[in-house]
Amino acid sequence: QVQLVESGGGLVQPGGSLRLSCAASGFTFSNYAMSWYRQAPGKEREFVARITSAGGNTNYAESVKGRFTISRDNAKDTVYLQMTTLKPEDTAVYYCKAAASGYWGQGTQVTVSS
Repeated sequence: QVQLVESGGGLVQPGGSLRLSCAASGFTFSNYAMSWYRQAPGKEREFVARITSAGGNTNYAESVKGRFTISRDNAKDTVYLQMTTLKPEDTAVYYCKAAASGYWGQGTQVTVSS
């Protein structure tokens, strides 16, 4: 019943932009802080960004600070990750997570390459 469904991934050139979406259902979305994580080939899953339940505060990994923006629309039960100035090092599967819960999405692939 609880679902988090990521979308918006794909192939993009270095320096390009992409916006990921995560649609939530089956729980009270507005009660949860939401996070994005990513996992690159051969590496551990790492934190990317977090947004509080009302959207008032955000936090970012140092590697993406200034390039990525997390946002949410509680009326649509959706959290977003706007990615700009993409680098090959950003290539990974991106996952959304309801903070302080076991709720994870299935992930969406982002590939940054020429």
